[in-house]
Amino acid sequence: MKKQGTVVRWDSEKAFGFIRCPDIPADVFFHLRDYSGPAKPSEGLKVMFEDIHVGGKGPRGLSVEPARNTIVPAAPVQPPPMPAEAALLPPRQAPARSRSQWQKKREERPLWIGLALIGFWLLLWLVGIGMGRFPWVILTAVVLLNLATFYFYWRDKDAAVNDTLRVPEQQLHALAVAGGWPGAWFAQQILRHKTVKQPFRAVYWGTVAVNIGALLGWLLWPSLR
Repeated sequence: MKKQGTVVRWDSEKAFGFIRCPDIPADVFFHLRDYSGPAKPSEGLKVMFEDIHVGGKGPRGLSVEPARNTIVPAAPVQPPPMPAEAALLPPRQAPARSRSQWQKKREERPLWIGLALIGFWLLLWLVGIGMGRFPWVILTAVVLLNLATFYFYWRDKDAAVNDTLRVPEQQLHALAVAGGWPGAWFAQQILRHKTVKQPFRAVYWGTVAVNIGALLGWLLWPSLR
């Protein structure tokens, strides 16, 4: 779960800084590559982040982003006295919907979309096997490819935490477009990796569209021909 804190120090030359959070006793270190926002971080900026602890080092922040604006409710205003005639009318009640419920549903929407697309993708494979368009051995290869994709996402996440050599994004996209996009999706959800950077997300969803479009085209090609 993400925590909220304030940037108390930022070194623009070295591209790193520290976040102070009331839930963590020590200041949290973060690097510019772990930050996602419209502008570079600055001291006094309210941020949301995920914290990890690596070895004997202090806490480190990942997926750092500017905190969302909070709405402060206005003080309740006493309504004017109700006329006697209005007491005969039934009260009008508007459905209330809290911001937290709306935000929760908004965050859950991509989760259900991803699961639905994976279910549709599996259905296409099963239909293709039933029609004789795909041999069973291809399905085994696809499963192994998705396991390999999950592994490369885990290795890139570990490299980001320990400041070692990262897996190139082009390699992750190549695995996804080759058929490993479901494994990439599960890695993003389980490892909380590559879920904030919007350019990467746009290319990833493009690989999903290419995969599903290619499967549909292969299944419908005999009837179209």
